[in-house]
Amino acid sequence: MANKAYSGYINPKYIPKADLVAAYYLEPAKGVSFEEAAQAVASESSIGTWTNLSALSPKLKRELHARVFKINKKSKTALIAYPTALFERGNIPQLLSSIAGNVFGMKEVNNLRLLDINFPNRYIRSFKGPKFGIEGIRKIVKVKKRPLLGTIVKPKLGLNEKQHAKVAFQAWLGGCDIVKDDENLTSMRFNNFEKRVKETLRLRDKAEQITGERKVYMPNVTAPFSEMMKRAKYVKRQGSEYAMVDILSAGWSSLQDLRNADLGLILHAHRAGHAAFTRSSRHGISMLMIAKLCRLIGMDQLHVGAIVGKMHGGKKEVKAIGEEIEDRIIYKGKNHILSENWLNIKPMFAVCSGGLHPGKIPPLVKAMGNDIIIQLGGGIHGHPLGTRHGAIAARQALEATLKGIPLNYAAMKQFELALALRKWK
Repeated sequence: MANKAYSGYINPKYIPKADLVAAYYLEPAKGVSFEEAAQAVASESSIGTWTNLSALSPKLKRELHARVFKINKKSKTALIAYPTALFERGNIPQLLSSIAGNVFGMKEVNNLRLLDINFPNRYIRSFKGPKFGIEGIRKIVKVKKRPLLGTIVKPKLGLNEKQHAKVAFQAWLGGCDIVKDDENLTSMRFNNFEKRVKETLRLRDKAEQITGERKVYMPNVTAPFSEMMKRAKYVKRQGSEYAMVDILSAGWSSLQDLRNADLGLILHAHRAGHAAFTRSSRHGISMLMIAKLCRLIGMDQLHVGAIVGKMHGGKKEVKAIGEEIEDRIIYKGKNHILSENWLNIKPMFAVCSGGLHPGKIPPLVKAMGNDIIIQLGGGIHGHPLGTRHGAIAARQALEATLKGIPLNYAAMKQFELALALRKWK
């Protein structure tokens, strides 16, 4: 039976202007119509609740209530417009508590997924966005057009500080632009954060002298907020341009404060844990949403998946974040959401990683373009001749791809690439 307290939230004639618009996938509970469920979501995520309220005057409801203005029962989607007065500017936690809060537990819905969101200009302007973005990062690493090539030190845990630095050094010598910590490497009994940073940066400098190329190290600063800030400041003092943070385990408020501290560091966003609520196509929050929030807050680059790698996330989902949009509901444009024109918000790099090896570079570049960072972990360190030769093979694959040379042909003259292709068929 319909709850009358949730009525009055549908208006198909409403045209959003300066509203925040959210797109939901919705499956109503048994005995509840789609319209009733959509209104319940609109009410609970804005000003209403399960019963009538004497304090909620008709005037107040008229001014501040959310409006379900478009329903598509075939795709099970609803678009809901929210007055911007409902949201504190510059406050991502408050935003999520509203449109991605109690609504997921409502008995009127069996499944609910926040698919997409369109931010009004006045809300966008309350955030700094990326400090560097694609253009700024390219300027620092002195790579104008091609995709950047990176790796993650493997094994992810177990190496001491000097062993870690030596693996990074071999990767840089082989042709990697970037080496980063893995998501669960912070400051360990066997690998102290400060010692690791100092030693790895020392070998980074040595690699730059040998290769004549700029090299980047991304230390993982993830920790409780006060410690995370100490680590980020330490990284800056040691001469690193980058810091990596596990965005979801650190939390949105920590990310905002890290960016707002304006330390002059490129911020690399690792999405560890996202699949806990993004993996289902019927419930939770989309990775597209995570990407938008990261860009708004000011991360400079973000893991988006790899289409052809080991991680869950199909081609359409990854391309919706890192390339041309096909599935998005609110906006369909030529540019991906990491580089749409968002007023003062700079575009950010899409980081492709997860189960990649040199043989997968051509289809990845074809699908995603040049403004990506290609990260190979096991696909470099698992090379039959070790890390340095694995990095050489990856760089050979990338350069052949950019020249339009098939990898099998390039491998006839490049034994590192030939060995990689033979191992990972």
